[in-house]
Amino acid sequence: MAFWVEHKINIILNLVFYRRLQSIIMATVLFICTGNAARSQMAEGLLKNMNSSLNVLSAGTKPEGLNPKATIAMKNVGIDISNQHSKNIADINWKEADYAITLCGSANETCVSMPWPETCKKLHWPIEDPRTAENFQSARDEIKRRIGKFLEEF
Repeated sequence: MAFWVEHKINIILNLVFYRRLQSIIMATVLFICTGNAARSQMAEGLLKNMNSSLNVLSAGTKPEGLNPKATIAMKNVGIDISNQHSKNIADINWKEADYAITLCGSANETCVSMPWPETCKKLHWPIEDPRTAENFQSARDEIKRRIGKFLEEF
């Protein structure tokens, strides 16, 4: 019986250690736009697909819900983001981000005044707010290009 209890304790300790180690080793990338409806959602889906060793989050300064056109644009390249949802930046642990990438001017203006940790690298990728299906595809492709460059320099 004592062996069984000790074995369970070791499993739990290893799991806690692994999760703590994972949070230390894995870099966290946070994509931010105003609505967390399109650009930041597509960026989250793309980076998760391109590099699963990173912790990838997205949030908005004024979340609006996932835009169905973003879901379609991503589905067209084989990535399903339909289970993602809009989050307010205040509701996530943004201070743990290693990289904060804003995708619109409004979010960039808001985020400039936030007390980011010194270790967080802030980037701004000004991507136009997509309206049409073609705009969504263009935004997706531009974000993918920028993520590719980001990963090369990572």
